Amino acid sequence: MKKYIKLPAVVLLCFGLLNSSYAQNKAAVEVNFDRKIGEMKPIWAWFGYDEPNYTYMKDGQKLLTDLSKISPVPVYVRAHNLLTSGDGTPALKWGSTNAYTEDAHGNPVYNWTIVDRIFDTYVKRGMKPLAQIGFMPEALSIKPQPYQHKWKPGTRYEEILTGWAYPPKDYQKWGNLVYEWVKHCVDRYGQKEVESWYWEVWNEADGAYWKGTQAEFFKLYDYAADGLKRALPTAKIGGANVTGGGSNYLDAFIKHCLADTNYATGKIGSPLDAVLFHAKGSPKVINNVVVMSIRTELRNVESNYKVISKYPQLKNIPVIIGEFDPEGCAACGMSTNPENAYRNGTMYSSYTAASFARLYELTDLYKINLLGAVSWSFEFENQPWFAGFRDLATNGINKPVFNVFKMLGMMKGNRVEATSNQMYPLKTVLDSSIRKATADMGVLATNDPQSASVLVWNYHDEDKKGTVDSVLVNFKGLIKKQVVVTHYRIDDVHSNSYEMWKKMGAPQQPTAAQILTLSKSSELKTIGKPVKYNTASGPFKFLLPRQGISLLSIK
Repeated sequence: MKKYIKLPAVVLLCFGLLNSSYAQNKAAVEVNFDRKIGEMKPIWAWFGYDEPNYTYMKDGQKLLTDLSKISPVPVYVRAHNLLTSGDGTPALKWGSTNAYTEDAHGNPVYNWTIVDRIFDTYVKRGMKPLAQIGFMPEALSIKPQPYQHKWKPGTRYEEILTGWAYPPKDYQKWGNLVYEWVKHCVDRYGQKEVESWYWEVWNEADGAYWKGTQAEFFKLYDYAADGLKRALPTAKIGGANVTGGGSNYLDAFIKHCLADTNYATGKIGSPLDAVLFHAKGSPKVINNVVVMSIRTELRNVESNYKVISKYPQLKNIPVIIGEFDPEGCAACGMSTNPENAYRNGTMYSSYTAASFARLYELTDLYKINLLGAVSWSFEFENQPWFAGFRDLATNGINKPVFNVFKMLGMMKGNRVEATSNQMYPLKTVLDSSIRKATADMGVLATNDPQSASVLVWNYHDEDKKGTVDSVLVNFKGLIKKQVVVTHYRIDDVHSNSYEMWKKMGAPQQPTAAQILTLSKSSELKTIGKPVKYNTASGPFKFLLPRQGISLLSIK
């Protein structure tokens, strides 16, 4: 008697043994390449992290190099702790540069060695700092002790809030610190280079990171902005990088910058060259399943967009979402926070595709000049393999989510009109997230003189797999009917180092040969070879599993 093994759908799909009759849903996608919506601005090419000393370490340097290579424009990088006191030894949610100390007489002593090493690493790769002015040096803090925290996953988050989170004992010294830092950067990197950077003060002053009052933060900002402008009047600075729910605080900050008396100069107003805020989702575990909340993240964006939009003085001001993520703690692993179990695999990648596509929509709706949205995800040096941190790579191996950004980097020119009968409308996502019985099979498309691209994803807030759906893409408005289509894919069997690592038995000490295999599996893969396709012959058809992402690159 013969025995038959029932293979998972995604395995059958990989070997071309699955046809459209197997598909549970059908997405009819139509792309009008001759109908421009707006520019495909690389708003995704911004990244950030808590631990600045990872920047120049082995895996940190590799990841920065990889990011610089996938972006058509300079990547901006934001890091905490650039002014924090210490010897530069990294730890989770900690970093230091020892940029400012004082001698026995209380005179400032500046040391740019470590912060130069950080910025050198960026500039060498054609990247640019979104330079965060913070946190408070030990010698300036009004409550310096205790200073360096010993936080680790599982301990109370409040334990990180030590002497670095307090106001300065001398605002004039604080302003002069910024002046000397910016002046030094101009001397080291040149005026033109530093003019292309953005500077901002602190992080989430409306939340736990600031142990002063709102008025004290405004004073902190004024003295920092004054120091920066004294050193380089053409330098660009903004704020306030409030928490996702901090729109009222952002409103007060904008009013201060536009109409209040400046604490440093005594004049009306404070420099405001960009407006910054954060947006975070809120995953939960429901019936032993991780359930994301893309709605929460996008509503954070909308509430802050509404604040910015009500000021005519801010029309077309550059806006930067200083952190744009599925949740709020990159260093909190899934062992202590089970709601973070989405991070290693395709849930994170499909969520990222769906959220950035909606961010473009929302930005168009409010006519915001969005420069970038910082993914607060980098890498954690010398940590266990696939430990469940919110990161783009583990031990030098890129995770599936990295390949979403690689796909976005391949989309150039203008965004064009694209629809899918299985894509949730923006209003529905803002009202109730992506929680109905069917998944969000959405589309984002671009066109430029040399090529066109169509990004399609299969996403649902519930972290469940198993279903495979059919996609039929109609290409309209292309100048030439005969095209070549290259089909890139992220799913369980393509562009996925995590699934390969699990197949190896999840080794924590992989061999050199295993690491090489993991590296190859992490690369963005195609389904078959490029194919010649006549757009007049009907829709381009393929199957897409739940949490899968396809990029059709059209020449």
